[in-house]
Amino acid sequence: MQIALPTASGQLAPHTVRGPGNFTPAAPGTRFNRVAYSAAHVVADPRAAIDPWLHCAVDWDATIAFRQRLWHMGLGVAEAMDTAQRGMGMDWPTSLELIRRSIDAAKDVPGATLASGCGTDHLAVEDAKSVDDVIRAYEEQMAAIEKLGGKLIVMASRALARVAKGPADYERVYSRVLSQARQPVVLHWLGEMFDPALAGYWGSADTHAAMDTALGIINAHAAKVDGIKISLLDKDKEVAMRRRLPPGVRMYTGDDFNYAELIAGDGVGSEPTHRHSDALLGIFDAVAPAASAALAALAAGDTARFHAILAPTVPLSRHIFQAPTRFYKTGVVFLAWLNGHQSHFTMVGGQQSTRSLLHLCELFRLADAAGLIEEPGLAIHRMRALLTLHGVDS
Repeated sequence: MQIALPTASGQLAPHTVRGPGNFTPAAPGTRFNRVAYSAAHVVADPRAAIDPWLHCAVDWDATIAFRQRLWHMGLGVAEAMDTAQRGMGMDWPTSLELIRRSIDAAKDVPGATLASGCGTDHLAVEDAKSVDDVIRAYEEQMAAIEKLGGKLIVMASRALARVAKGPADYERVYSRVLSQARQPVVLHWLGEMFDPALAGYWGSADTHAAMDTALGIINAHAAKVDGIKISLLDKDKEVAMRRRLPPGVRMYTGDDFNYAELIAGDGVGSEPTHRHSDALLGIFDAVAPAASAALAALAAGDTARFHAILAPTVPLSRHIFQAPTRFYKTGVVFLAWLNGHQSHFTMVGGQQSTRSLLHLCELFRLADAAGLIEEPGLAIHRMRALLTLHGVDS
């Protein structure tokens, strides 16, 4: 099957769709030897009578169905994270409702794992006047999520980045949060390429100094830290930090450029958790069938098969997460639409407009090269509809 797609030169070029790759997602109940969370997107409700740039409306049935799909492939779900447009369209009340519904849905799937984003986003950055304001904001979201029985992913705070005067303020906030957590949490260090408002997080623009501060906090509260996810898109920094973590504390890769080799690991380190990274990735939303199959191969000791499946997904991921990286969610939702996991290409906050038609055409090609066009006929039909919407006769 073929489709004519625009190129950078302005011409149309035929593309022959190869279809699904030669891999099968893991069967429900398959045990991986890596902890693997997929940060999951939300499906907007395009029929809601709202102003989409100002308010959010979610199609709850389609949103939860997508999470059930991830669970049935053996992947955990990292809920209400930046992939779910926290801070880019999803407000805190809607995020809490999303967390509640996901916790309820997880109870119906044997072995389903779920952790939920806890932040300070209900506190407007301009209203944050002190570190105490940030602490209260974290405590409010912690209490709400833990009341539902949820596990916490402590997200980076724009408000804290604004009011903190140095590392000591980060130490104070995180010490307070961790000391109160009911169970070990996952910390999240989101780089400024994902959110410019988080520049200088941990109290320094120097990454190595910031890392020292984060590690100091983790070491002081190691019993309350399951792991840390870092999203810096720098594999060397991730490995360096991984080797310095306390025993038993996991490094969750958030590196959507180098995840395959980081998950496979280098075998270096006296502690098992230092020899590889576990995963908490937005790209796993888009490449879930490949991720599931690859993780099953890795668990079976077939590292070559693991890399053979995941290697073609890396160019796709690098394209989806290219600068401005914060707009990666558009590519994730676009691929979900192409593959029939939602009925429309509409996003909370109108974010479907953040990537160009040429970007989406290249995404189509790369997804096909990775074996991630699941139903070629449907994908071509929907791609042609998008081309027509943009005035392209394919």
